[in-house]
Amino acid sequence: MTTDKVMLLIDADNVSIDVIEQAVVWVNRHHGGPHVRRAYCTAESAVKHQGAFKRLSIRPMVNLAAGKNSTDIALAVDAIDLAIAERPDVVVIASSDSDFAPLVSRLREKGCRVVGLGQEGKVGDETIGVYDDFEVLAHRRSRTAEPAPAAARKTRGRAASKPGRAAERPAPPTPTSSAVAATPTRRAPPPAVASEPEAPAAPAPAKKAPRRRTKAAVAPAETTPAAAAAPLPEKARAILAALPALARGEKVQLRVAAERLRDAGLISKSGSSTKLFAQFPELFALQPPGQPNHVMAQAAALG
Repeated sequence: MTTDKVMLLIDADNVSIDVIEQAVVWVNRHHGGPHVRRAYCTAESAVKHQGAFKRLSIRPMVNLAAGKNSTDIALAVDAIDLAIAERPDVVVIASSDSDFAPLVSRLREKGCRVVGLGQEGKVGDETIGVYDDFEVLAHRRSRTAEPAPAAARKTRGRAASKPGRAAERPAPPTPTSSAVAATPTRRAPPPAVASEPEAPAAPAPAKKAPRRRTKAAVAPAETTPAAAAAPLPEKARAILAALPALARGEKVQLRVAAERLRDAGLISKSGSSTKLFAQFPELFALQPPGQPNHVMAQAAALG
């Protein structure tokens, strides 16, 4: 923990309220708490998150102007004014947007150390390299675990209903017992006919034979999908072709990988290589897990 004068500026239209809460905790832990806490957002976001803003002592800076980047511009203008008036030692910008690169350079010229906080899954390689330091915060989704108990209750209800239906089926045996009692009267005439014993014997093997053949025919068909799953996906093969070092089992920097993937047309100019590698977690490993800067190929990709 340091005694630096810290300024926290939040792009509240770009990161979730959960990440905003984590950003305040992160600054408190590493710098002893920000002296300036401002969140730049629309009026709707300010009303929606007013409870969290009050609890975290964050001052909402409402932006009423229309336009895609109007909130980003308001944050940048305010940051320069505050840097001149307050002269902070550290400026923390909570945003996953790469458009703040000119602002970061200008604040650094003012003598500020600029730290970035971004939301996991939305940060590109070009964004991380702009700041003096960058921390990726995971977006926690606490409500995703709620549907599981409901699904379990449904399955339990279905499982309970099946034995109930099975218990209802033994009821019909009563007519079968009467039928068994009636069968001796019907078996009396057959001894006079000599051809009747041969009739049931002939169709019985004819019906069982095709059933055994169909079961034997199904067995090999079940093994075919395992063989079909062996080849690598086409996009994964294209990644290995663009980065032959991965195919040799070497570790590659994400910045170098991003340049090669852009040259190969696998990601756009502003695309993220981490998102592309994340599509194949069984083939590529991002290291270190918290804040990756290298990538390696897994054994499945090399095999």
